[in-house]
Amino acid sequence: MIHKRLHHIGIILPSEEVVKDFMDMYGLEEDYSGYVAPYHAKYIFTKMNPDYSDSPIEFLIPDSGVLAEYNGGKGGIHHICYEVDDVDAACAEFREKGYKLLEETCPDVNGIMKINFVRPKYSHGILVEFMEITG
Repeated sequence: MIHKRLHHIGIILPSEEVVKDFMDMYGLEEDYSGYVAPYHAKYIFTKMNPDYSDSPIEFLIPDSGVLAEYNGGKGGIHHICYEVDDVDAACAEFREKGYKLLEETCPDVNGIMKINFVRPKYSHGILVEFMEITG
């Protein structure tokens, strides 16, 4: 079995204003942000609390596509993400078990990570992301 650790929880929200309001409400700070072209969404990662070993939150703000329609356009908790040492090997392991992934090849996200998702059909309705930090 691949070595993995919980990296983050992904939440879709309809706008940056809503994300900023949520972050202000709970005292969260932005760590970094960018854009995931294949999924038509801006992402914002929160900073981890240095006093605890908690995981960050990834906020996704889609501008089109299926993510913009998630939960009737209102957003919500979307996925959990496991960090792995080798995302291609993790995907191969799951394919060998008969599980399908969203992508044939793992997309590179801005030169800092490679990702792929196990289809929720195989995870009891939960979308699970594998992520390898590359940069």
